[in-house]
Amino acid sequence: MTAAQTLRVGNCSGFYGDRFAAMREMLEGGELDVLTGDYLAELTMLILGRDRMADPAAGYARTFLAQLKDCLKLALDRGVRIVANAGGVNPPGLVAAIRDLGLDARVALVRGDDLTARAHDLGLGKPLGAHAYLGAFGIARALTAGADVVVTGRVTDASLAVGPAIAHFGWERTDLDALAGATVAGHVIECGTQATGGNYPFFTEIEDLGHPGFPIAEIRRDGSSVITKHSGTGGAVTVGTVTAQLVYEVGDARYAGPDVTTRLDTVALRAHGPDRVEITGVRGEPPPPEVKVCCTSIGGYRNELTVVLTGLDVEAKAALFRRQFEAAARGAAPAELTWNLARLDTADAPTQQQASALLTVVARDPDEKIAGRAFTSAAVELALGSYPGFFSTTPPGRAHPYGVFTAGFVPQAEARHEVVLDDGGVVPIDPPPLTQALAPHPGPAPEPAPAPAGPVRRLPLGTLAGARSGDKGGDANVGLWVRDDAAYPWLVSLITESAVRELLPEAAELPVRITRLPAIRAVNIVVEGLLGLGVAYHARFDPQAKGLGEWLRSRHVDIPESLLPEEAR
Repeated sequence: MTAAQTLRVGNCSGFYGDRFAAMREMLEGGELDVLTGDYLAELTMLILGRDRMADPAAGYARTFLAQLKDCLKLALDRGVRIVANAGGVNPPGLVAAIRDLGLDARVALVRGDDLTARAHDLGLGKPLGAHAYLGAFGIARALTAGADVVVTGRVTDASLAVGPAIAHFGWERTDLDALAGATVAGHVIECGTQATGGNYPFFTEIEDLGHPGFPIAEIRRDGSSVITKHSGTGGAVTVGTVTAQLVYEVGDARYAGPDVTTRLDTVALRAHGPDRVEITGVRGEPPPPEVKVCCTSIGGYRNELTVVLTGLDVEAKAALFRRQFEAAARGAAPAELTWNLARLDTADAPTQQQASALLTVVARDPDEKIAGRAFTSAAVELALGSYPGFFSTTPPGRAHPYGVFTAGFVPQAEARHEVVLDDGGVVPIDPPPLTQALAPHPGPAPEPAPAPAGPVRRLPLGTLAGARSGDKGGDANVGLWVRDDAAYPWLVSLITESAVRELLPEAAELPVRITRLPAIRAVNIVVEGLLGLGVAYHARFDPQAKGLGEWLRSRHVDIPESLLPEEAR
């Protein structure tokens, strides 16, 4: 370990498919105690579940195994422990494959997340997979027993960093503030280069974003931390890049986990030198009595066709094609048809592409033939008898199964959290002795604030505000923040439920929740149900809401001139 009072935890993966070379880059780039990798997301669990249905030996992140084949000896030589959730839906299979590499590494398995066989009895229905989000104490037990590599299935993303901190500092279940502080650090680094400038709204301010380095959390005994990266790597670590990741995919001010409920409204950030941001002040509360369960299922079959409408009479052309298509499909109509017309065309356009709009029809049905051949036939037979200039972006194809994500909850004790040590011994991990029912916390109520004096200008919201957005099951979140104290009362007064529905018309009929986080000058927005039944359902053009924040930033609002940066005045 680098020092008794500090643990350096790096990250080398934010998703299954992230930069393959990152593990070697992190191991060779500088000093580390632990290297983590996050390979799982809701969609990934569905993909891995289907992989294992086809091949019982599959179901884990094969790229992680390939990375270990390349780098495990290097990690062992440098004394760096590796902790990853790459086990997916088949962690024992990954452990066996690692041992087959033939290196003298002690490998431990964290298990108990897979509730699939008991899902019906637990009131979770009959999903393809049901996996509880386990906490960090199993990882910690594996490390204290000497594991060089810890493989898990579904744990909370932050647990990959919290577990090593528990092991290093000897934290107990009652050390809630320390656990909460490490949770924030883990949440910041879990998505890799999103903490070092990736997907950052003010990206033009970062000098070198060609190949951003992966993040490191220097976690201290009290749970505070410094977020940084290896010296000489690309990207940047600033208060802004850390804020952006901090508000990513969160709900309200209470960030619930199986070990601690973290109070996001207590987080304090400050610059701590070049590419160093300190996180302090985080408070923790007892965790909820239940753990969240990721339930994935095959919802049916999906097909899609996009036709191009060029030039004049776009609305009439779209209406004609829709009327003809629905008539042709009658008798074998899909259970669900959704239409979307994207008016990307401009008048008197200098190119044909700029003169074109896109009409997309999506079909979903339990029957593969109806979503497949019947859908395709209805589209093809219209090719010569529909609107003028008919063509599609791609030929209609066969239907594909689509997934459905639902969140379930079970008592903590129902997830039989265990560690299988390298020697085969099994250690049970008890659930937390103290829990607390989760209560919504929207942050402080907005205080009446006088409007800044002087004129206003109609400008994009992003002139002042940064944003990062993402998915939480079928809900979408957008975290907004400003960089000056003077602008925060304006942001709070601007972002109301009615304003969100006006600025984001797709949210007009949906529940909207708003949380205020004044310590980091942020406002978090959750739009319930915007993503339908989750990312694999593909309910909208941007199924994971990754660009939702940038759309919101592009909307025009009245901004007081006194708040504008000098270059925008």
